[in-house]
Amino acid sequence: MEKERKMEGERRVEATRRWVIAVGFWVQGFRLFPWLGVNFFLKDGMGVAASSLQILQASANLPMVAKPLLGLLSDAVPIRGHRRLPYVAIGALLQAISWLAIALWPAISLPVLTIFLLLSNFGASICEVANDAIKLGSKQPCPQGQFCTTVAIPESSLQLPKADTNLSAVSSVRKQIKELSYALCMPEIFWSVIWFSLSYAAIPFLLGTMFFYQTEVLRLDSSVIGLSKVFGQVTLLAWSVAYNKYFKTTPAQKVLSVLQFLTALVMLSDVLFVQGIYRNFGIPDSMYTIVFSGLLEGLMLFKVLPFSVLVAKLCPSGCEGSLMAFVMSALALATIISGYLGVALAEFMGVSGGDFSALPTCLLIEAACTMLPLFFSSLIKERREKEKKEE
Repeated sequence: MEKERKMEGERRVEATRRWVIAVGFWVQGFRLFPWLGVNFFLKDGMGVAASSLQILQASANLPMVAKPLLGLLSDAVPIRGHRRLPYVAIGALLQAISWLAIALWPAISLPVLTIFLLLSNFGASICEVANDAIKLGSKQPCPQGQFCTTVAIPESSLQLPKADTNLSAVSSVRKQIKELSYALCMPEIFWSVIWFSLSYAAIPFLLGTMFFYQTEVLRLDSSVIGLSKVFGQVTLLAWSVAYNKYFKTTPAQKVLSVLQFLTALVMLSDVLFVQGIYRNFGIPDSMYTIVFSGLLEGLMLFKVLPFSVLVAKLCPSGCEGSLMAFVMSALALATIISGYLGVALAEFMGVSGGDFSALPTCLLIEAACTMLPLFFSSLIKERREKEKKEE
């Protein structure tokens, strides 16, 4: 009888966790669509230029750079005894307020819109820090739940690690900073983070330029761009399942190098696309955009998964949230640099809203820069099983 009750309790915990995960991933994926609407609103409603659009897209990630501080806060300062779900709820609430204000504000100006976009990403960064800590600390998939879900479900029902109530907030922060410093001084973590950041920062990403080319020159409908986002998320899900089933034990250096190479190949394919070669073979522009734009976005997002698994293996116990927050902060800073480099490249080559003649050359440079980190893939370090056992 007691065994049956225990099994029933475990089933309830698992059902609750699955509910949070299901709602969370639905919200996480759905965030892409409001951003797509913002891009069209900036271009068509406000007449923002391609370079300005990409600068705004990159700058909106600035709150993500604050993740290490949020990670320390999440690890060291529990809210009513819990360190994760209360922060997810706060972050989700900030995002809800931001998007509702953008949707309902009459005749919103560009500065006000920018402020709400920054606030939304600040809320997202809080959610992601707590979620990454859940994933690393409890070894469970990382949910990004809605405000209502996280308020209604107590953190204790998910069986997450408890906060240490014997330390003050200041002592906890000092302890987390010391542990984070120790983790970052480990060569296998330090050099892996350096390579991962450079693999994004070295690319002059032409996101805004390609968006203008697809909508202004090719006159693709917003539904096509939206379908490419959906296709990207579907491929991301498929690759995640395949990685978990077949490639989780494959060395991270090999997986990340292959992903970097595939990303460069898709960018080279974009050169042929812009030159109209696929169109000459009877492939519609809309079909190519849905498939290959989605593939590129999926690859850029999926690369985070194997690296997160590597970090989880290398991370010392106790600073999971802080270390993962630092990694995601480095990634956010790298994507900001990548966006700014893309704007600089397009401006230098004379690519603008009315002249895309130099776009193939820009895409070639983008692909070449994507290949550069492959020459330094030896920086990705992994501890051997023997070393782990000795610890």
